[in-house]
Amino acid sequence: MTAAPKKLFVKTYGCQMNVYDSERMTEALGAEGYIATDSAEDADMVLLNTCHIREKAAEKLYSDLGRLKPLKAAKPDMKIGVAGCVAQAEGEEIVRRMPLVDLVVGPQSYHRLPQMARAVSGGGRAVDTDFALDDKFDTLAARPKVRRGPTAFLTVQEGCDKFCAFCVVPYTRGAEVSRPGDRIETEARDLVAAGVREITLLGQNVNAWHGQDGGLAALVARLAGIEGLERIRYTTSHPNDMDDALIAAHGDEPKLMPYLHLPVQSGSDRILKAMNRKHTAAQYLALVERIRDARPDILLTSDFIVGFPGETEAEFADTLALVEAVGYGAAYSFKYSARPGTPAAERDGVADDVMTDRLHRLQTLLTRQQRAAQEAMVGRVTPVLFEKPGRMAGQWGGKSEHLFAVHVDAPDGLRGRIGQVRITAAGPNSLAGDLVGIDAAG
Repeated sequence: MTAAPKKLFVKTYGCQMNVYDSERMTEALGAEGYIATDSAEDADMVLLNTCHIREKAAEKLYSDLGRLKPLKAAKPDMKIGVAGCVAQAEGEEIVRRMPLVDLVVGPQSYHRLPQMARAVSGGGRAVDTDFALDDKFDTLAARPKVRRGPTAFLTVQEGCDKFCAFCVVPYTRGAEVSRPGDRIETEARDLVAAGVREITLLGQNVNAWHGQDGGLAALVARLAGIEGLERIRYTTSHPNDMDDALIAAHGDEPKLMPYLHLPVQSGSDRILKAMNRKHTAAQYLALVERIRDARPDILLTSDFIVGFPGETEAEFADTLALVEAVGYGAAYSFKYSARPGTPAAERDGVADDVMTDRLHRLQTLLTRQQRAAQEAMVGRVTPVLFEKPGRMAGQWGGKSEHLFAVHVDAPDGLRGRIGQVRITAAGPNSLAGDLVGIDAAG
């Protein structure tokens, strides 16, 4: 008699790379008979895939583990695992502090999850936070040939060599590693065969990808040749790795979407130097000008940290001035939070009330720019890749080329189709429009 499948619940924290990693971990554990479930209460294994970028990441993990204690007590055979960057940073400390945890696996070791699952099945524990010598992508089984949604993430690069003073990524994800172009193309083709029409290439420093001659621009051109792949995006990029070829690709390759996330963090040269960003505000603005010369309609987004140690009011004003000069379509902004083990963590911080005030002023400006970008779409016709039905019957939602959420009133059957939509209204978080045309794809 065939054994009943075991059920796996994965909770994903943080960035898009963790979303991708969670998919691959789910696929890896499929070899051990696990199938995905949406409920921790229904699961035979709960896996928390953590992020360590923001403050209190470890505390959030331990809080979630505390909430799992009653569930574990009621189901003693349930296995609980911690994966991702907090697992890498905390290691054995997680098991010591939370004995209910059965396995801990770092982001460079999750291809070993099947062996770890077997090891803990008899009641033992397993911890693996090594930076593996073997290529985890080679070791992972081929992706299953199941039907997918129209968009997908695809990791092409991991790790970072930049060592920004505030960032833990070099310590939790390791040095920059690029996947070979032929393996990326194979995975991309498999995704397209499964129904994907838009792929976002992922990396901690994705535009430093060097898996073949020509860098990321060459990879974009290679993937653009895949029939059925209609849209390509990439994130997250570093200003210092935006080379001439990649800038030109934004104007030359129609499948590369007019959207670029280009973190700057601050508009003050002294703060940028203290952050070890290795560029100035003027260099960043000159780069923005070159990118817009190549693709005038490109929408730019960014990341900002306010209250970095030593930041003065005048230096914060430099950030506001840079934001005004660029005109972003959206941005992520945060108060500085010290990450243990990073150089900036040893420096005296800015008072929390000052950081809160600065963050409010920055976000007010960024929100105004985002709304202006959305309102500028009203009256225009834009292509939208439809992903899923809306909350209301007869409504569909998707993403524009600029990654705006768009919803329309339309009949069923639009999943994976690209429609021409005339935008009629701009709300706080999405655009509304009328469907005026649809592609011929089935």
